[in-house]
Amino acid sequence: MAEENRNQTNPTSTPEGPSRMQQYDPFARGPFPVGVRTLQACDMVRSRQFPLEVWYPAAAQHAGQDLFLATQDCFTAAPGYASRCQMAVRNAAARPGRYPLVLFSHSSGGDRRQSTFLCTHLSSHGYIVAALDHSEVITLELARRDGETDEQKRVRVEAWIANRVPDIRLLLDHLLSGAGWEAEMTLDATGVGVVGHSFGGWTALAAPEVEGRIGAVVALAPGGSSQPPPNIIPAKLTFKWERHAPTLYVIADNDTVLPLAGMYELFERTPAPKHLVILRRADHEHFGDEIEPQAGLCSQEQAHRGVRGLTLCHLDAVLKHGSAAQLFWMRDVEAELAARGVDVMVPRL
Repeated sequence: MAEENRNQTNPTSTPEGPSRMQQYDPFARGPFPVGVRTLQACDMVRSRQFPLEVWYPAAAQHAGQDLFLATQDCFTAAPGYASRCQMAVRNAAARPGRYPLVLFSHSSGGDRRQSTFLCTHLSSHGYIVAALDHSEVITLELARRDGETDEQKRVRVEAWIANRVPDIRLLLDHLLSGAGWEAEMTLDATGVGVVGHSFGGWTALAAPEVEGRIGAVVALAPGGSSQPPPNIIPAKLTFKWERHAPTLYVIADNDTVLPLAGMYELFERTPAPKHLVILRRADHEHFGDEIEPQAGLCSQEQAHRGVRGLTLCHLDAVLKHGSAAQLFWMRDVEAELAARGVDVMVPRL
């Protein structure tokens, strides 16, 4: 935690030139305290009520409260699960302003708060970030059942796939409508990004096919290859995008769920501009809050530091048109990460 608190320079206030690149540090915690609220979005067409989490820059009086356990928000993801805390203050007063919006899409086994390490980091740098529990989490008829037949499973999985992008569009529409949101905070509808992990990565890459408001995509170990591995949701991507959204892939070299071959195939078919960064000694679960330590793999903090900084730098470059963030991608990314204790590889594809 102390490592995140170093260098809280606001990148939007730094001067131009070399000193700006030196001061810009997307890997460090941002200058704003982070608030969090739980809202509800109603889908009248599908008769569903979605719980959603929104992280946002909080008012100055909350400075430091998101960093200390005594004042952080703690929650239980589901009955029977252990309580967890996130680096945000529950129902904190909002900091007035206009902010880009980032939507986060969770994995098939996750929920809206699976990657708070990333969502809170983005908000500390001036983004409003929102995530909902996807349809398969909240809808009884889409839940896994013991003893289901192969046909029942096929129908269920097809329904999961069919509902994912509509869920994201509902979330976007709900937030841009201002329903239940702060009057003093406005969302920049021209600056919308979507980030997703695994099945959520497929969701992030599929959404631009029908949603032209998305301007940036970050896919964390995404599904969607043309030859999905056995026992993986067989959702495939066509990349028939309405609008080319600059895309960042962050993937894991030891991913046993979605191996590198499928990642390379996806990246090759993704419209440019695009970047690909491989976390070394990382597995599929290194993109969530809770990572079981495994011999030979990188630590949770190393993985999280890399994912936080790379995701933020991509969004800053695309949605905020930040010159320091754009310059970062022209430098030696492997060396930049190594200097922060994160081992990555940037393939020359």
